[in-house]
Amino acid sequence: MKQKAQTIAAANADATLALLWERVRRQGDMPGFGKAISAILGAMRGEDEPAFNMTRTVLSDPVLTQRVLRLANSSMYSAFGQHINTITKAVLVLGTEAIGHLALGLKLIEELSNSSPDSTIAHVEMEKAVLAGMVAQQVAASVSARDPEEAVVCSMLHTLGRMMMTFYMPERWEALQRHGGAGNEDASAPEVLGLSLESLGRAAAEHWGLPKNLVNGMRRIEPGPPDIQLAHEDWLAALSTMSSQCAASLWHDDPEGAAGVLALAHSYAPMLKVAPGSLMVAIGKAKEAAAADLTIAPLAKPAEKRARQLASTRMRAEGNRILISGVADMRDTLSSATPGQMMSMALETVYQGLDFSRAAAFLRNRRDGTYSAKMGFGEGITELFPLMSFDDTYQPNVFHAALTSDRVIFIENAKDPKFATKLPFWWKASLSDARSFVILPLCANGQPAGFIYGDWDHTFPAIQLNQAEFALLNDLRALVVRAVERRQQIELDAVQRG
Repeated sequence: MKQKAQTIAAANADATLALLWERVRRQGDMPGFGKAISAILGAMRGEDEPAFNMTRTVLSDPVLTQRVLRLANSSMYSAFGQHINTITKAVLVLGTEAIGHLALGLKLIEELSNSSPDSTIAHVEMEKAVLAGMVAQQVAASVSARDPEEAVVCSMLHTLGRMMMTFYMPERWEALQRHGGAGNEDASAPEVLGLSLESLGRAAAEHWGLPKNLVNGMRRIEPGPPDIQLAHEDWLAALSTMSSQCAASLWHDDPEGAAGVLALAHSYAPMLKVAPGSLMVAIGKAKEAAAADLTIAPLAKPAEKRARQLASTRMRAEGNRILISGVADMRDTLSSATPGQMMSMALETVYQGLDFSRAAAFLRNRRDGTYSAKMGFGEGITELFPLMSFDDTYQPNVFHAALTSDRVIFIENAKDPKFATKLPFWWKASLSDARSFVILPLCANGQPAGFIYGDWDHTFPAIQLNQAEFALLNDLRALVVRAVERRQQIELDAVQRG
């Protein structure tokens, strides 16, 4: 009787997997992931210059390039004590295999984030996988774990069976829920599908040809006694198990979930050889990152996030209308307005159009050899004018760079420690509470005549100026420069006549 049941279960499992592969062939792998896996694994196995092949593979995807470099420079790899600015150096310092694992994990995050399946349930499972990877990354970084990138990938793949089921076989997912109720899909799977969701996920990973160490890390491991000593692949599996369960508990951001996270930290801490408090700190960092990066998790407050995005979009559209109208007014008055009046119009336009926290116009005094703030908008700006003055002799900072190049410069993160040497002392003494700022140089007849400065403080949402806004700013400063050049020509003619 038992053998007959096992035979039926095996046949059921074979049927489930056969249907899954048919759906995968029909619908295609999760967009772009299968092809990316083949390229990355090929580079990892490459016999001819594997390091170069890995560099070329990563560089073929600009988004992946940026993410690999960002992670390679993160605290997880701070032990190397050096900045990594190229993929070639990342491969040399970290190794082909480590970069391959990083690339696999980051590519999966990208594909899961970009995938828009019809089923909201599938999207939920994908974001939970991303959240599990965030938890594993923070835990691995906190303990300086060996091969931390493996931990990230294994944790994201730990619930691959659930992702595959909801993505490709939603009707079977509904059958699981009918059988055991929502939330009990894992327990129902052997009877309904003939195999566990874990086995289904590992079968998919093997189908893709993922390395054995990653497939082994997808196993579920229950908490063990405090004195247990785990092999590396078992430690990875234990961390992946805890991370995926943490993701499920963190998802709704409610008291019940918080209690679940605390229980998980205490039960897995002895096995992972990490203090429960340290685990909670790492999980807290992952939760903070998830709130910013995820899109549909209750943890990320998606409704509030969408409302802020819509408000920002409306504000930017209204701001561009202000810039367009301001530039039109400046064109209309160019023939009669003085340079000072044009500067005032330009300053008011950018202050309102870009919703600056503060804006100021700096003029160059050739006799004194200085640049000084002469007019401004924003709370407390005029009180800062005595500090907002500097020598016109070239110094290697961002303001002289803008004036020398005669190009608009936008600084997205003025708080970046790596950028500190590019900020002059006078700015640090007067305007250092700015998070982002813009410099509009004004060069008349090839010589700097001044510039317009505007900044945003921490209360303004993170911003990136678009091409239309850059074009309007260039139109605006060109009109001011034309007024200055016209005045210079009038003064030159007067001298010549005299």
